Amino acid sequence: HVQLVESGGGLVQPGGSLRLSCAASGYIDSHRCMAWFRQSPGKEREGVASIYIRGDIAYYADSAKGRFTISQDKTKKVLYLQMTNLRPDDTATYYCAAGDTSGCYNRLTYQYAYWGQGTQVTVS
Repeated sequence: HVQLVESGGGLVQPGGSLRLSCAASGYIDSHRCMAWFRQSPGKEREGVASIYIRGDIAYYADSAKGRFTISQDKTKKVLYLQMTNLRPDDTATYYCAAGDTSGCYNRLTYQYAYWGQGTQVTVS
């Protein structure tokens, strides 16, 4: 059984930075993909960034390119999302997810079997 726990959210001013963390426990198959999603009220859940557990190849949504960086500490089984130059429209609940490798490029929610509880990011 895989468990994901996010942390690091909070209130930040526009232009500021935050680093989100996601601690994973249980067996994460090395072929899987890890990702960060976000969802704000009234909007669909959006895949922000994803990374292959094996290989460190990362993909980003257009909204995240140049501002967000996804990374992982494989030894500690922790996933990170470094967010810089934050904007008010980045305000959302951010979720960590683990899924099949097919989900790394498209980041569709149904491709991810495991989800964290979410951490709130507010840019204001």
